[in-house]
Amino acid sequence: MKNFVFVILVLMLSVSCKKDLVKEPKGLIERKKMIDIMYDLSILEAMKYQNPLSLDSIDSDPKKFVLKKYKVDSLQFAQSNIYYASDYNTYKDMFDEVGKRIAVEQRAADSLVKIDEKKAAKANKNKKVDPALKREEIKKAKILNVDSLQRAMHSRR
Repeated sequence: MKNFVFVILVLMLSVSCKKDLVKEPKGLIERKKMIDIMYDLSILEAMKYQNPLSLDSIDSDPKKFVLKKYKVDSLQFAQSNIYYASDYNTYKDMFDEVGKRIAVEQRAADSLVKIDEKKAAKANKNKKVDPALKREEIKKAKILNVDSLQRAMHSRR
């Protein structure tokens, strides 16, 4: 009797594991396009976190702007996101790709800031600079960095 219950249990588990948790939606966003959308949304979230006032100039919701940019509606995005999230490994790979792209952009932005700092150091070499002013210049450079990322996103349209 125990063997019979065990066989039935194994049979039920094997049958239930073959079903997809989430069926592929009708208007599934292709993987590469989904990664691009996730990248843009990540950049917008980072901008909102780092400099909340930078997105105040945008009248509408930034997420709507990104979805419009890729010609995707919010329902299609939500369904595609759920579909991709149902497979952990695929979803993790997608986020890893987004992370790599962000890291590349971060290195490029950091190098631009270093170049600006070197130019400012050369210009101020003969001048005596107050440390408080130096901190202000670094803050301005970071704000310019965020602005350049915003312009880059708008130019991708």
